[in-house]
Amino acid sequence: MADCLFLAGATGAIGRRVAPLFVAAGWRVVGTTRSSDKAPMLREWGVEPVVVDVFDAAALRAALEAVRPQVVMHQLTDLPPGLDPARMAEASQRNARIRDEGTRNLVAAAVAADVRRIVAQSIGFAYAVGPLPHSEDDPLDSDFDGPRGVSLRGVASLERQVLQAPLEAVVLRYGRLYGPGTGFDAAAGGAPVHVDAAARAAELAVLRGKTGIYNIAEDDGMLACDRAKRELGWSADWRGGQ
Repeated sequence: MADCLFLAGATGAIGRRVAPLFVAAGWRVVGTTRSSDKAPMLREWGVEPVVVDVFDAAALRAALEAVRPQVVMHQLTDLPPGLDPARMAEASQRNARIRDEGTRNLVAAAVAADVRRIVAQSIGFAYAVGPLPHSEDDPLDSDFDGPRGVSLRGVASLERQVLQAPLEAVVLRYGRLYGPGTGFDAAAGGAPVHVDAAARAAELAVLRGKTGIYNIAEDDGMLACDRAKRELGWSADWRGGQ
């Protein structure tokens, strides 16, 4: 029987690049979406769709207990295309709720379904001010009352819940995404990472990641990604089809 991946956020920027990697490798991939309109698209990719809202804890638990996957991957976000500045304030609130309440529901459902491993998306630009490049041991910014406070609270909650879960838990601190589906054709800002390389990191985290945190970004002096290169065999140069 094939191993099973429960991909929460299968139609998101990273989720839609991750799903084909596991389908091609022979995994059973079950992917979530909040919209029944996206279910046919998931089927075309070879993914079994589950229409569920991460905030519906009972439905999410029922879905996971029905599937009983070996691995859960948390790629859920709620951000506007291209990170539209006019919509980011409202989106940040929604995204923080996903990282807090949504993560709580997903972790609880995973534990109830006897999941072995969870891999979760975090961000690599939440570190406190300090010497560069930032390693995974550096503290995150705790200025929860500042302009970034909403996002920082969400990130801190997500990482804490995932890493404290009684599972093999891997957190990927992604840099700033670019590439297909992200709204950015080219790298922009510090610590960029192509969406295909980000998806590859998620695949490797499932296959060989050790419990803990990995920075995932290109080498521009912002984030130290030595652990991902050493333990996962990850490269920021990876693109789909390689």
